[in-house]
Amino acid sequence: MTNRKPGMPGRSAPTEPFKRAVAAATRAIAGKADIEVSFGTDRAGVSGRSVRLPEPPRKLSPEEAAVARGQADALALRLACHDQAIHRRLLPQGRNARALFEAVEQARCEAVGSNRMCGVADNIGAMLEARYSRMNVAAAESRADVPLEEAVALIARERMTRRPAPESARRAVELWRSWIEQKAGDEMDRLAAALEDQTVYARIVREMIAAFDMADELGAEEEDEEESSESEDSSDTSSDSRQESEQDSSDGASAEESMDAAEQEEGDVEATDTRAEALEQEAESADSTESNEPWRPNFPFSNTTGANAYRIFTSRFDETVSAEELCDPDELDRLRGFLDKQLQHLQGVVTRLANRLQRRLLAQQNRAWDFDLEEGVLDAARLHRVIIDPMHPLSFKRERDTDFRDTVVTLLLDNSGSMRGRPITVAATCADILARTLERCGVKVEILGFTTRAWKGGQSREAWLAAGKPQGPGRLNDLRHIIYKPADMPWRRARRNLGLMMREGLLKENIDGEALAWAHDRLIARPEQRRILMMISDGAPVDDSTLSVNPGNYLERHLRQVIEDIETRSPVELIAIGIGHDVTRYYRRAVTIVDAEELGGAMTDKLAELFEEGSGPVHAAGRRRLRRRAAAPN
Repeated sequence: MTNRKPGMPGRSAPTEPFKRAVAAATRAIAGKADIEVSFGTDRAGVSGRSVRLPEPPRKLSPEEAAVARGQADALALRLACHDQAIHRRLLPQGRNARALFEAVEQARCEAVGSNRMCGVADNIGAMLEARYSRMNVAAAESRADVPLEEAVALIARERMTRRPAPESARRAVELWRSWIEQKAGDEMDRLAAALEDQTVYARIVREMIAAFDMADELGAEEEDEEESSESEDSSDTSSDSRQESEQDSSDGASAEESMDAAEQEEGDVEATDTRAEALEQEAESADSTESNEPWRPNFPFSNTTGANAYRIFTSRFDETVSAEELCDPDELDRLRGFLDKQLQHLQGVVTRLANRLQRRLLAQQNRAWDFDLEEGVLDAARLHRVIIDPMHPLSFKRERDTDFRDTVVTLLLDNSGSMRGRPITVAATCADILARTLERCGVKVEILGFTTRAWKGGQSREAWLAAGKPQGPGRLNDLRHIIYKPADMPWRRARRNLGLMMREGLLKENIDGEALAWAHDRLIARPEQRRILMMISDGAPVDDSTLSVNPGNYLERHLRQVIEDIETRSPVELIAIGIGHDVTRYYRRAVTIVDAEELGGAMTDKLAELFEEGSGPVHAAGRRRLRRRAAAPN
């Protein structure tokens, strides 16, 4: 029922006027009327001529409105003040240098708009305040807890706008300011004068990167293909005009030669266009991600084994901690409440899937019956046969036990920065509900997570620098392995620990191979007869500090070696789920999903398949082969 009369327009959402105003301001600041502005649940970002902004809440407070306008202004200034061709030509090659270059360039675009428009400056200030508050920068204890590029961008923004850093980011500036000023104080002073000239500004940033002892990551500047192509076109045009004037008095042979030359020239232009198009696509894909997010490439298939074995420069700063050690109880309760509120609608779907898994598991655990026997317990359900035919013999049944062995399941969750947002929220919810479901079925569950303690290497990299940068250091970051729920802890006691995944600043980089080996070693020590390990990840292993001083497939090669050892020499059954990333090229038993919301169904289906396989004789024979292989000498 509705009180709206026929023909009357429907009521729009209360945020529609605000969204229209933000979209119009975005187009005006960017200076491009054809920009498509959309609102949704994804992170804010730019892709080509499309701008994505978060959906504002229905009850919009003034602070939330300022943050939303600041996000829109920052993206619009990127479109208005940023030349992708210049950026691509001067972009460093190394991962650490590239991240710093991107962050300081974004600070330049925001500073240009802040100096020209006071309202934009206020909006961007509100956005930065909210951003660093979510990152919990104020709780940083050392420089290893704050990425270098964040601190450099904050200090550069101070110099260019003459505005102090946001209150929530003051701690980051305090930790890094003396080191940055000592290394690159002169370059920081020159940034403000080059604010309006992106080329000069970028070259100063490259000098700054060299001052930070990262000159080996700069690489050579690329040639300006547009200028070279224009010069070639002008010379070609002048030569063509001369050829046309001479052609009037030439014979047919010279005309054929000029046509051949034109065809060859056309082929060169097509090749140049193809290269330019590929570079534009690369630029659009780079623009489609946030500048301060970790870059996670999918490396090509490579599992070559060379003389260089996997090494660890130092494990002195690694840690294996429980969730309670990283967060106080009150904050864990708050984060758990936030997790429950984020995915209330998803809990119903995952719960239905978990109940279906529970029914399938309990069906295997219940006692079974053999029917139509000559002796045993009288089968009352078949007495109608005797009534119909008095000569029919009585039917008996006998109860038998099913083979459902004692089982433990480990869920290993990728806690890297690229899982931030929807993927980690869905993963935490699914792990929570599955742990509860399996516990009802008598299956113990352990929930683990893996990340690093710092961005860009942390204390391990500082120790490597202090040692004189020895060649081939191996893994060069501080590991952080987190125990959210031990196998022997009841679900009700570990429930709030999963809220830790919602904490800003926790998710950093990922070294999958060592995490997988750690989870496997914990499983091997368990007394259960059957042990299952499920890995949930959204990309290949990536740690910028390690990969900047080792081969590009260093971490991936180690991950493949660990997977091969588990799958061929261990009694642990390994399965993997990739979120938007093809893990089937790593694992024998794996599935890849496109959307994070498919995770609940994928987890329950794979576990159900595994339990059903385990009840058959074929699987038992396969496990006997694995045991023999594990017992055999290597």
